Order: sequence, then C-alpha cells, then structure tokens
Amino acid sequence: MARTSKRQDVLSGALTVFARDGYARASIDVIAAAAGVSTRTLYNHFGDKAELFRVVIQESAVRVAAAQLAIVESHLTEITDLESDLVAFGIAWRTPIPDFAEHSALVRQINAEAGHLPEDAIDAWQEAGPLAVRRAIADRFAALAADGLLRIDDPLRAALHFSLLISGSNPSYRGGPMPDLADTVTTGVHAFLHGYAN
Repeated sequence: MARTSKRQDVLSGALTVFARDGYARASIDVIAAAAGVSTRTLYNHFGDKAELFRVVIQESAVRVAAAQLAIVESHLTEITDLESDLVAFGIAWRTPIPDFAEHSALVRQINAEAGHLPEDAIDAWQEAGPLAVRRAIADRFAALAADGLLRIDDPLRAALHFSLLISGSNPSYRGGPMPDLADTVTTGVHAFLHGYAN
C-alpha cells in the first residue's frame, strides 16, 4: 500500500513539474522535492527521467481520454439534428476541463519540445489519449454513415478532419485573445458537413 502511495506521489509531483518546466528543464531533484520523496525512491520506481515522463504523460492521457470518451458517448450516440448535435459535441469536447489544467499545460510543453522528447513517450501519449478518442469518434462517424447521415470512406481520417476544423487557430498562445469557441466550432462543423454530409 505504501509503495503504491509513493508511486502516486511521484507521478503527481512529476506531472506538476513537467507541466510547469517541460521535459528538458525538469530535474529529478525538483521532481523528488515536489513529490515529497527522495531521489532514490523516484529511481526505484521509475529508473530514469525518460521512463517517468512516459508514465506521467500516458497515465494523465488515460484520465483525460476517459472524460472525453464520456463526452463522445453522451453527444454522438443519439442524433436528432446532425449539425446542431455536432456543434454541441464540439463545444463540449473543446471546452477545457479545470481538473485537467496540468495535463493541458503538459501538452503545450510537449508541443514546444516535440523534437527533444523520448519517442516512446510521445507514442504512449498518443495511443492512450488523442488516438483513443479519435477512434471513438471515428466509430460514431461510421455509424452515422451507415445510417445515411454522412458520406465517409475513411472514418478515422474524417475524425481527424473534424478535430482540426473545430480547433481553429489559437492566437492566445502568442498573447492574442482567445477565439470564440462556439463560433469556431460552428464554422468548423459547417465546413466538415460541406465535405462529408449526404
């Protein structure tokens, strides 16, 4: 029991530090201090910083994906009006969840450091998080196509297109104002349906 608790302490501390400092700047000493454990305890559980980072991003992605999969399930299982239902889903999906603010910060760090991160960590994050959600959306889109509501040859590619179209640009990363989420999603859904609606 104590071992599990120490492991979780390390993961929680590491998520905070990686989200704040990024992978390259985060030190084992700082992570150990944030977790309230010794560096020896950290190494005993995870071996090295690369493995710790892989586990942190994977486990965090699993938690976020679970919340997003619930959104997919609640919005795309029963469709009454395709466009308005896709807009409602897009807004719910793109609305930040306060509980996952550290994960969002970590993803921003990953995007900034992409060329300098352990490749297996990036793969683990993608599989556990974004790709799992994209596959679920693709499954729903395939079902909508089977019902004659969409015209889709490759549901996974359609799910990617949908994601990109409702994301829009984000000038806030460069200090500009946040775009209006509802407007971004609505115009993205309109463009998506222009290419995929029957």
